[in-house]
Amino acid sequence: MFGNKNGNGKVESHLETVIGAESSFQGTLRSKGSVRIDGKIEGGVSAEGVILGERGEVQGDISARTVVVGGKVTGNIHATESLELLSKSQVFGDLHAPQLLIAEGAIFEGSCLMASEKAKIIEVNVNG
Repeated sequence: MFGNKNGNGKVESHLETVIGAESSFQGTLRSKGSVRIDGKIEGGVSAEGVILGERGEVQGDISARTVVVGGKVTGNIHATESLELLSKSQVFGDLHAPQLLIAEGAIFEGSCLMASEKAKIIEVNVNG
């Protein structure tokens, strides 16, 4: 899911950090790799990729290249590449991603902006 494509066209996974189901964390979690969260985080998450498991919960903003949400997020999510809300996910906050997939059954309360960073730069240059 995360990482570079190898010669076979498959994506190599590089999961660097795991917050277990019985774990909790307060503060801002930053990682240059991917993070899987099955526990609870009170604070922000900034990583290359974020996977939030069904029992995972984040109270704060998430910023990553790719984000997959299966649990609960109370905060804004900014994905520079793609964002996926799975069927049991609950998101209470704003979404910003160029590519968005919301599965049937997902709960989302907030606003959504689907624009890439490149499109933003071009728009600013054209209008500014």
